[in-house]
Amino acid sequence: MSTEPGLGAKPEADEDTTADEDTTAVGTGAPGADGADGGDDAEATGSGAGGGAGAAGSAGSESAVPDAGSGAAAGGDGDGDGDGAAQVSEAAAELAAQRVERERIAQRRAEQKEPIESGAKLSGTAADLLAAIRAVESGEKPAATVFTDPGPAPRRAPAPEPARRPESAPAASAPAMPAAPAAEAVAAVRAVLADGGAPESLAPQVAAALGEGADTLLREDPWQLLRVTGVRPDQADGFARALLGAECGPDDERRGRAVTGWLLEQAAVAGHTALEMPALTAALAQRAVSDPEDAVQSALAEGEALVFQDALDPGAPEPEDDEAERPVRVLVGLERYALAEESLADGLARLVNSLVKDASEPWEAAAAAASGGAAELARAVAGHGLVLHTGGEAARAEPAALLAAARTAGLRAFAAAHTPDGSRRLTVGEEAAGTVADLLTGATGPGRDADGALDLDLLIVLDAPQLDVEDAAMLVEALPDGARLVLSGDPATLWSAGPGRVFADLLAARVCPQIASRTPDPGPLGELVSGIGVGELTQVEAPGKEVVIVPVRDAGEAVHRTVQLVADSVPRAIGVPAEQTVVITPGHGGAAGTRALNTALKERLNPGPGRFGGFDPGDRIAYSPAPGRTVPGQVVKADADGLHLSCAGAPVVVPKERVEQSVRHGWALTAHQAAGNRWPAAVVVLPGDAVQALSRPWVYTAFSRAERHLSVVHGVEQALAKAVAESLPKPRTTRLPVLLKTQVPAAN
Repeated sequence: MSTEPGLGAKPEADEDTTADEDTTAVGTGAPGADGADGGDDAEATGSGAGGGAGAAGSAGSESAVPDAGSGAAAGGDGDGDGDGAAQVSEAAAELAAQRVERERIAQRRAEQKEPIESGAKLSGTAADLLAAIRAVESGEKPAATVFTDPGPAPRRAPAPEPARRPESAPAASAPAMPAAPAAEAVAAVRAVLADGGAPESLAPQVAAALGEGADTLLREDPWQLLRVTGVRPDQADGFARALLGAECGPDDERRGRAVTGWLLEQAAVAGHTALEMPALTAALAQRAVSDPEDAVQSALAEGEALVFQDALDPGAPEPEDDEAERPVRVLVGLERYALAEESLADGLARLVNSLVKDASEPWEAAAAAASGGAAELARAVAGHGLVLHTGGEAARAEPAALLAAARTAGLRAFAAAHTPDGSRRLTVGEEAAGTVADLLTGATGPGRDADGALDLDLLIVLDAPQLDVEDAAMLVEALPDGARLVLSGDPATLWSAGPGRVFADLLAARVCPQIASRTPDPGPLGELVSGIGVGELTQVEAPGKEVVIVPVRDAGEAVHRTVQLVADSVPRAIGVPAEQTVVITPGHGGAAGTRALNTALKERLNPGPGRFGGFDPGDRIAYSPAPGRTVPGQVVKADADGLHLSCAGAPVVVPKERVEQSVRHGWALTAHQAAGNRWPAAVVVLPGDAVQALSRPWVYTAFSRAERHLSVVHGVEQALAKAVAESLPKPRTTRLPVLLKTQVPAAN
């Protein structure tokens, strides 16, 4: 048995890592790509719309746009907003806090100066589209403009250099989540669904998505069903045919408008904050929309989407010839992401431009207290409002040292990571670190000052590549004038599960200092992962079995070997128990996806009848309290209140009506679900049918989840080395670099 070329570590030689002759294959379904980078067959939240179209499947089962990726973000696996929850849950608190932040952002933007007149030299379709949105902006249903003044426009008077301020009153608790739809509204929607042949179980979701008068709206425009997560255009078409009969046709304006919105939502799932016009119209044509341009204009006229144009070279001077046209690209996006991205750009420009560069005594003291790589980082932070820090796992010691030095100097400093495990690995006092989600909801952190801003002089965000555009916008908007922001992370990992690529965009924009750590990750695992980061699958010496390769022939053998490794080989040979070992695989579906692996691992490690929604006490789970977030945990018990979990040492109760949407078995995860966490041992499963899902960021993220030991269940032969060398991240369409260049023209 040979080792896969390039990895260098020998396969286990004992009976637990050699192929059994009687191994039976269980099939070879394609698992799909992980998370927002395409192909993940994420389950639909609802049961789908019928009407001759069948049950609703995954929103990621169809490509959203050509080459845009189609999978649902891993954080969306089993997500849900908890309709009908009896009490305010963690998801409710987070969503409520996000709603408050969005209201503050919208209010601030409404107070900005008049937008810059632009697009005057556009012609043809671009001019028509721009005119359509301007008509909406000046009518009775104004939409938020996407053309902003290039100045940062501070929302408050510039603050003096940060200094210790008196303790402020604690922040008010997050408002309660809006009540579930009234029973009468749900009943009315259920009747419409029944008339259209759609599953009546969708009624609560439809009523919540469409709001007041949902039944009337749905009967007048059946394609509004596409606003429910998991429903596809072909299913909405079947529902519309059943309701409208002869009036239903593919050229219906309502259909084109709804499919346009659906495609933009799918693009967001794939990571885009907007789509270029040619990509959107091509995708509409693929969905049998006969006049894609009219469909887009209809969506714009109804305020369901926004159009904007960006200069292809924002730094170039205006053409001297009045007749010359400046090259632009025309994009269309949903308002929530356009608003978030522009608010993020405004806030970052405010941090960069409004800071007095002369370092005050507390910042000088913090820089003097830091040493090594942290000293360079501290000096950059002393004179700049925004600093980027890059490095691997070992480099986390540098922002941790900066945090400690700043607090010693009397500055109000806090660090937030993507996951509880990420904040734990900072090795800083509990009062100084937490998660991004908890900071935004007020569950942890310094609280807010009288202006509603975070009571901070310095915020350090770890795992910055996992920040999507909405969370990043809320964090930046919450910082007071004069505060410093450090975004730290490993740029080689997967991007966020939600839309945007904030950290990568900021690195590319070069609008602030960038400090690259010189601290390498140690040992054979660090050497292996560092090579992957630069596109090389290098051979490594692993005398302590830090890296083990287990060749397999098919998906069935991959499942068999994985269970063997987790339950027996790794505990016996490495000393890491099964509960401290994670299994990572490219997707949820297929013969070696998370579903198949979790079924096999549960049968071996914690067999039981699954009396509460398929779960038993002792089961390892992946809990999604909100879209884009996955928290590993364990089932404690189940009772009338719901499923009791222990997640990162904290008790969580999931109401029974939310279990199906927000809890999965969690012995096996996708790489997006595992991002931000580390385990003593990791088993990465690469069945032969997973080749299309592999990319350099996926492999880097999966392999780097292991602290002490990595087993690779290897069935892709040379495709692994090829993926590491050639498969880069799928591009995402975002506007942040262009927006920043117009507001922060010179690098700092």
